[in-house]
Amino acid sequence: MRTLPPLRFAPSSLKTRHACPNQTNGHRANNTQQHNDNTNHPMISMLLKGIMVSGSLIVAIGGQNAFLLKQGLLKRHVFSVATICFLCDVVLLSCGVLGMGALIGGSPHLSALLTLLGALFLLAYGARSLRSALSGQSAMSADDDKTPAGSLKQTILATLAITLLNPHVYLDTVVLVGGIAAPLAADEKRWFLAGSLLVSLLWFYGVGYGARLLRPLFASRRAWQLLEVAVCALMWTLAFDLLRHLFAVWPQ
Repeated sequence: MRTLPPLRFAPSSLKTRHACPNQTNGHRANNTQQHNDNTNHPMISMLLKGIMVSGSLIVAIGGQNAFLLKQGLLKRHVFSVATICFLCDVVLLSCGVLGMGALIGGSPHLSALLTLLGALFLLAYGARSLRSALSGQSAMSADDDKTPAGSLKQTILATLAITLLNPHVYLDTVVLVGGIAAPLAADEKRWFLAGSLLVSLLWFYGVGYGARLLRPLFASRRAWQLLEVAVCALMWTLAFDLLRHLFAVWPQ
């Protein structure tokens, strides 16, 4: 009677069979990591896009930045002014990114009213700066902290007025930024908004508290008078530009 030889398993086959589950798990891990990378890259891209778009708009020299710079040089209510500017950006940018930009752009009467109020305020503020420059009472000195300053309430109202009565603020933060964010998906909009608000946060507090580095330069009366004249010219230029735009698009 012939006996069958004992069965033998090749070690290579066992290794191959035992390696298959590990290889499968490895492929799954690689696929998961690749999926996470592909998911994170667009989010980072949207964050950077928000930073670039908002950064290109906020660095433009305007009435709001000029007012914040002046308060920073005087060291008066800097935190309050910077915080109000930032909170206004939070509200306006959120409205724009979330799709409410059509409210301002689609209402000619509302746009015209905001334009008129903004122009009148800029004219009045420019006249105040010019009067201050001509009187020579704005120069800073070593005793500047002892001079009477505007109350916190007056400063807050002025900050709100110079921010919210400027139609360009709505055009930039609500209409323009909102138009750029309109085709984005919901997740992309959140990252885009986060990048925009990050720039706003760094800019307003940076300008407000960084302006004191220029304080020695504006210790002289002439330098401060030149700043006041420049602020006046800027305010009046913006005001006349608003009035010109108002007469061109006045609703019939």
